[in-house]
Amino acid sequence: MKKTLSKIAFFAALPVLLFTTVSYKSDFFEIAKQLEIFTTLFKELNMNYVDETNPAALMDTAINAMLEDLDPYTHYWNEQEVQAARIDNAGEYTGIGATVGIKADKIVILEPYKNYPADKAGLKAGDEIIKIGNIAVENFSEDAGELLKGAPNSKVALTFKRRGEIKTTSLTRGAVEIKAVPFYKLLEGNTGYIVLSQFNRNASAETAEALRELKEQGAEKIILDLRGNPGGLLSEAINVTNIFVPQGELITSTKSAVEKYNQTFSTTRKAIDTRIPLAVLINGRSASASEIVAGSLQDLDRAVILGARSFGKGLVQRPKDLTYGTQLKVTISRYYTPSGRCIQALDYRHRDEEGNALRYSAKDYNEFKTRNGRKVYDGGGILPDIKLETSEFSDITNALLLKNAIFDYATNYYYTHKLDTPEEFSFTEKDYSDFKDYLKSTGFEYQTATEKELEDVVAAAEKEGYQQNLSGELKSIKEAISNSKEQALNLKKAEIMSLLSEEIIKRYFYKEGLYEYYVKKNPEILKAKEILQDKAQYQNILKG
Repeated sequence: MKKTLSKIAFFAALPVLLFTTVSYKSDFFEIAKQLEIFTTLFKELNMNYVDETNPAALMDTAINAMLEDLDPYTHYWNEQEVQAARIDNAGEYTGIGATVGIKADKIVILEPYKNYPADKAGLKAGDEIIKIGNIAVENFSEDAGELLKGAPNSKVALTFKRRGEIKTTSLTRGAVEIKAVPFYKLLEGNTGYIVLSQFNRNASAETAEALRELKEQGAEKIILDLRGNPGGLLSEAINVTNIFVPQGELITSTKSAVEKYNQTFSTTRKAIDTRIPLAVLINGRSASASEIVAGSLQDLDRAVILGARSFGKGLVQRPKDLTYGTQLKVTISRYYTPSGRCIQALDYRHRDEEGNALRYSAKDYNEFKTRNGRKVYDGGGILPDIKLETSEFSDITNALLLKNAIFDYATNYYYTHKLDTPEEFSFTEKDYSDFKDYLKSTGFEYQTATEKELEDVVAAAEKEGYQQNLSGELKSIKEAISNSKEQALNLKKAEIMSLLSEEIIKRYFYKEGLYEYYVKKNPEILKAKEILQDKAQYQNILKG
């Protein structure tokens, strides 16, 4: 009953939110009219429907359907989700100390953190948790991941499956600290390397501390690694950039249909070092706050950006408190870099026939200028100064990641290969051939954009009666696509082997071992070091 009331109370609170933030940009009467229609409909439906209804479930469906029509970042958060967001920003929580993947009937351990409860209990990446205490995951209708959380020092029994074998273990929950800077090290050539993995409340403090320590050790150049960083707090993105640029520099601006959300954000502190040569690594999983940092440093000609075009998440969200401890996380504006580029890649205002948001095409990109007059472009995300093949994710790579093929192969590799140190690891041509055989044995398939278009052509041909006449040509096209998909595994071998190597190294030596492997063999880091070592090349890139 409480849940039902909270859902209804949420919707009852909507008029206040709408009227106070958008009433002046929409017709006030129309909003009131639509709310009255919905309220009347909701009441009549629950009172008169032939079967018993669940008002809370109906309201949940209504809310989610309404928000899904906007963008994927506008969400309704219940009390638990509000608390989870606070934990993410704080950088500490109480749990088992592992990244997990939630599926319909199981929870998969993606990465146990070294020396935390899951690791101490013997859990490994790839383990499938099927029971938590006496509760079977498949029978739990809510978010089963919540069952893993609990009070500090509380114990929990787990039943899990490993390579087909059922096992049990128990662990004691504990405080888990999520470091924004999990690794930094002085490399050869007096180059400091800093990994910034997220923008929680400690991001700028930890980055500043790492920089100071590296400089004390003799660092004269810095590599800042933002690859895979999904973003976080805007204030921390400003503060991280402020470490390398002076006070009073514009870092980003936001634009909205709501006047009060049109804002500019500049650095407010004295920088630690505005002259030290700086290289920033990004890829397709660097998003939001990561893109603000990379984009501003690029526009100000303060750093050379290497890797692949970033994700393109340039929509700003703000939580709005509702009743019963719930929140509406609503998109309020768009981010822009100092030169005026919009970071956002997908246009949710315009969609294709399947309802997917359209991506801005190259012909629609606009040219902007950095402080030194270098040409840069919008179109979503930050395009690096130096593009590297190993950083890019092609269709085949995205399909492998989406279907967990790389993750699952790494699990098999871990249980069939012995490895003592990160330095001795090398993913060979023979290993890659074995990976391709593994894909065949598991029936791996994916659909290309061309195949999706071809389906439409076939459907149209059938409708118009041309299928028989085109059957030969269609067969040839399908065979050509199939051959191209086979060749894609070879054409994109570099990026796929890089991801396979990373996933495998983590299985043996955790994230710490992966970073140690990175600084010796990762092509992006090696290229960044090369550019930083060549002072003339570094300056020529920034001068354009």
